[in-house]
Amino acid sequence: MIIDTHSHLNFNAYKKDFDEVIKRTITENIWVINVGTKFETSEQAVNLAKMHNEGIYAAIGLHPIYAAAEFQKIRTDPDEGDFLIKEEFFDSEKYKKLVLNSNQRVVAIGEIGLDYYYKPKTSAKLKQFKEKQKQVFLQQLELAKELNLPVILHCRMAHDDVIEILKTQKLTGVIHCFTGTQEQAQKYMDMGFYLGINGIIFKFNIDEVIKNAPLNKLLVETDCPYLTPIQEGSKRNEPIFIKHTIQKIAELKGISFKEVADATTQNAKKLFRI
Repeated sequence: MIIDTHSHLNFNAYKKDFDEVIKRTITENIWVINVGTKFETSEQAVNLAKMHNEGIYAAIGLHPIYAAAEFQKIRTDPDEGDFLIKEEFFDSEKYKKLVLNSNQRVVAIGEIGLDYYYKPKTSAKLKQFKEKQKQVFLQQLELAKELNLPVILHCRMAHDDVIEILKTQKLTGVIHCFTGTQEQAQKYMDMGFYLGINGIIFKFNIDEVIKNAPLNKLLVETDCPYLTPIQEGSKRNEPIFIKHTIQKIAELKGISFKEVADATTQNAKKLFRI
């Protein structure tokens, strides 16, 4: 078995052939955690998980680009959903109800965190932008603690701030799509967090981080429909392509595919209690 710990089969990219993708995934003995980015996609992830007795789980949360959308002029990727990026107020009770009504199919709060990639140009607005993201991030960390759930963290160009915030929290989880430094990776692992490794490793070199990270601190993910491994060309990403990431990790560590698959599966089961 393999567990894709970060997928988005709840996105529009799979609207026309979700059943076929799920069939291919289950046939390959791959389980998935579908991750929400705002209330709509979180709700869709829960509904998809409730449709399946085993192998399909959900995470719910408000992505940082929505948390501070008032400071940005960007559009939602059409593969995600048919709506513009607009500010969404984080209603903790609304998200909490999603968890309580999920038949225990929600296994994490995510993806949440900080994202400083699309940022305002003026220093005054940049400060407000960062503070708004931090405020919503902290609210969601409190929800995770209240519900005793791990977190799936999105971090782009903000690792130092995320690390500083996590120092004051008693939580566990995974740093999704990790692309930070060796020093940052070590700080996360020292706090009990896992590193999420996906197809970005074929474009962004974190070979030394992977080589140095203990196998019991790694999770594998696809972030599908994004970050398709280069071996699949321009295809839309999906869970079955996770094999390429596992093989790359195995090569870097000088161990077998099965060792990586087995270890990361056990790590996922332990973290998400599945």
